[in-house]
Amino acid sequence: MLYTALLFGLISSFHCIGMCGAIAMMLPVDRSNPAKKVTQIITYHLGRITAYATIGFVFGLLGKGFFMAGMQQKLSIIIGILMIIAIVIPEKEFAKYNFSKPVFRLISRVKQVLGSQFKKKSYQSLFTIGLLNGFLPCGMVYVALFGAIAMQSSGLGFLYMVLFGLGTVPLMSTVVYINSFLTVPVRNKIQQVIPYVVVLIGVLFILRGLGLGIPYVSPATMSLFVQANPNCH
Repeated sequence: MLYTALLFGLISSFHCIGMCGAIAMMLPVDRSNPAKKVTQIITYHLGRITAYATIGFVFGLLGKGFFMAGMQQKLSIIIGILMIIAIVIPEKEFAKYNFSKPVFRLISRVKQVLGSQFKKKSYQSLFTIGLLNGFLPCGMVYVALFGAIAMQSSGLGFLYMVLFGLGTVPLMSTVVYINSFLTVPVRNKIQQVIPYVVVLIGVLFILRGLGLGIPYVSPATMSLFVQANPNCH
């Protein structure tokens, strides 16, 4: 199921352009030195991916707890259903409930520090911008974390979010160079595709948990990622 992380990262990067595209376009990179600009952009992405990987590690540990409790298949089904619900229910419905209120001050502080980093042009500031950007609330990241939980281990949860981050790199990098090729109408059309991709990934997780005996999609073994009866000779 790791491939779904890369696919989802690639598709969700269109959503990222709308939410975080301004940050990418305002990066304090050296626009007169193409080679240096590339390394600076890579540094920014390393910061984002580090944030995603850290969160993935933590949520992977949570998934491991379910795995140890023998709930891996039920968890995969639940994760798939939650992915679908999260994308089907209009965002304005979630906006009625201020889930982030307990950490509002922390988020405000992160935004303040993030803003101060744009005044600098060091590699450290670019990494920090990416790191703080990765920790800012994002609906697509939340959905990806469902997948990290379903990986059932801290290592795989870490890897899942790294792949998710890598999937967002191509388009987010392109934005730094060309910020006019994605017009509002084009972005709106692409945004309409995102829910279908999320639902597809959610269905894959549900099928995984059902254990229908379909190779690579819905294995019949009780463990979703480990062979139930290893062949030992």
